Amino acid sequence: MTHRPSSRFQITPRGGASTRPSWVPIALLAGAWLLSLLLVGWLAARYASPDAGGMREKLRQSEALASQQRSQLEELRQRQATLEASDKISRAANNEVQTSLGERDEEIAGLRADVAFYERLVGSTSQRKGLNAHSVEFSPEAAGTWHYSVVLTQNLNRGAISQGQLRFSVEGVKDGKLTTVSWDDLHQRKGAPGQDYSFRYFQQLDGSVMLPRDFTPQRVRVSLSGPGGGSNQTFDWKLAGNGRGE
Repeated sequence: MTHRPSSRFQITPRGGASTRPSWVPIALLAGAWLLSLLLVGWLAARYASPDAGGMREKLRQSEALASQQRSQLEELRQRQATLEASDKISRAANNEVQTSLGERDEEIAGLRADVAFYERLVGSTSQRKGLNAHSVEFSPEAAGTWHYSVVLTQNLNRGAISQGQLRFSVEGVKDGKLTTVSWDDLHQRKGAPGQDYSFRYFQQLDGSVMLPRDFTPQRVRVSLSGPGGGSNQTFDWKLAGNGRGE
């Protein structure tokens, strides 16, 4: 039997003599990737979680503080509104009190003047007179009328009541002629009643009259009439405010 000599060469498959499966490297990479994920998760849980909890606590505290500040702000707004309303009421009350005090001061001043006038009228050194017009004053008004103020007095019969009616006429010049404006003409009414008076020692009578246009007043003739008698007096227009009568 003839033996075939053995060959010097041996045929081996490409890839070398290693027999490891091809999926081994992939498995190693997958394992490494999974291990990295686990490591990242652990680190996140270790370091990130406490910080996140702290942030949530800070956020809660901030929200609570903001809510408290909003409540305080609303309370301050309500308090400010109350104070403003109270201040407005106080100002109105203060103005009313000041106005009332001013009126009372005027009344007191008027009463003091009346008392002084009364003391001069009934004093031991005063001259005794019966019913008369003590003074006559005229002042122009915005409506074109004239306001008059006549003070009547009597100190002859102490305790007696003087009653009656006041009338007066104004003498002057109109269109170069002497003219007398009667009580009716001054009131622009025919049969105008006189102004009533009733007093024990003195009384002030006030009213308004209308003078004709282009009329220059010179004298005022005052007439007092009553059950106890009357009087007639003439006052110079320029001196009427000084209470000088004829």
